Amino acid sequence: MPVGEDFAQAWIEAWNQHDLAAILPHYAEDVVFTSPAATRITGEPLGRVEGKAALAAYWGAALRQVPDLTFTLRGVFGGVNGLALRYHSSRTDAEVVEVIRFGPDGLAVEASAYYE
Repeated sequence: MPVGEDFAQAWIEAWNQHDLAAILPHYAEDVVFTSPAATRITGEPLGRVEGKAALAAYWGAALRQVPDLTFTLRGVFGGVNGLALRYHSSRTDAEVVEVIRFGPDGLAVEASAYYE
């Protein structure tokens, strides 16, 4: 599993630079991502995005819609084969917790975002 604080810092930095090429390598090809925000962009009622290509398309569209998006890291919580990141999102002006589970290769296989 990636070192929590190192992963979190790299992840936040990539997001704040809006650099999909730096964000996506953290994720497995068959990743499953869920977020209530995904329904707004994808139209998928369960907020579920399956696969790295679909995730890239979703996040690319989201970043185009919110060009000034920034995240401020508030906390990193370690778990078994995963971690939770707590951060502030400028889009919602609210706190977010993102729970990420890693596969044996250290890549994220599941991630879910929870909004305040």
